Amino acid sequence: MNDPIKTLENFWHLTVDVWQTGVLGIDIGRLITAVAIFTVFLVFRRLFTRFVLSATKRVARKTGSTFDDQAIEALENPIRFIPLVLGAFFVVEYLDFPGTFAIIGEHLVRSLIAFVIFWALFKLVDPFSQFLKRLEKMFTLAMVEWLVKAIKAAFIFIGAATILQIWGIQVGPVIAGLGLFGVAVALGAQDLFKNLIAGILIIAEKRFNTGDWIRVEGTVEGTVESIGFRSTVVRRFDKAPVFVPNTKLSDSAVVNFSSMTHRRIYWTIGVEYRTTVDQLRAIRDGIEAYVMENDAFSQPPESLLFVRIDKFSDSSINIMLYCFTKTTNWGEWLEIKERLAYAIKDIVEGAGSAFAFPSQSLYIETAPGDSPEPFVLPERQKQEQ
Repeated sequence: MNDPIKTLENFWHLTVDVWQTGVLGIDIGRLITAVAIFTVFLVFRRLFTRFVLSATKRVARKTGSTFDDQAIEALENPIRFIPLVLGAFFVVEYLDFPGTFAIIGEHLVRSLIAFVIFWALFKLVDPFSQFLKRLEKMFTLAMVEWLVKAIKAAFIFIGAATILQIWGIQVGPVIAGLGLFGVAVALGAQDLFKNLIAGILIIAEKRFNTGDWIRVEGTVEGTVESIGFRSTVVRRFDKAPVFVPNTKLSDSAVVNFSSMTHRRIYWTIGVEYRTTVDQLRAIRDGIEAYVMENDAFSQPPESLLFVRIDKFSDSSINIMLYCFTKTTNWGEWLEIKERLAYAIKDIVEGAGSAFAFPSQSLYIETAPGDSPEPFVLPERQKQEQ
């Protein structure tokens, strides 16, 4: 039977060996210390967020500009990630991995640093976009939005390429391979590229902008919410969104009501046939005077204005009213039309006439008498008799 003391010594030596061997030749004590170092940086991250970022936000709120508030809000998550990167760096430096693992640790830290940098740049695009919106005088809002999306996509691409380069993956051959793959994909995704080109044409031609009221006959009518790379979102007046492929909007006739300079009123006013010529003149002149003297209506030569006796209809003498309002707002236009209708009714009734309504006259040559009509035998029954 073995000596118990010697057995315990062997067990102790075995335990020490396991402790010193650890993982990848790093003893367990150093691993525990590394975990403690990383935990310290996690705690520092929470304290940094609570005190430093909160104080920075309070200072930014006191300034007159909103840019610094938006920039700090956008950078909050990348900044909160920095202590984790620092923790990873100090852990790698402390553990001092041997051989290949040292290279992997260095690449990991470099990748995290690149990730934080390009993440911050990506998030800063939105605050800086308010400066890009000043270009709306030269470009449309949709073009500016596309430019912002393109900048974000560029940061994503450059960031990914930088991280791949850190790990020794050459970006050039990857891009060449993607080019060959893209040719194959393009054959099956022609509609996608057609919609992309159509979207570019829509923005270049300035057919409509975000917020415009448009109508495409047989497709959609509503307010443009966004112009995307593949489709445009149009919200109908019942608040339902419609995703319209850009080719539909590029190849079809689009009515842009928001680009109107005036709104038209085109009415046919029918008066009774008993209306005299003098009464017709009074009605026509009265309507024309009301429109000419009202500031709500656009006057010639800026726009057309016609008040004329137009035609002798089946049951009325028709007066044509053709004019334009200065406002393009639908609600204001409806209110102006309502006041015009009141005025026309007063003018017609004031002239001693009245509005006509559809009617028919029936003329009878002879009125039936009191005697019953004679029964006439059908021709076929006469022949049988």
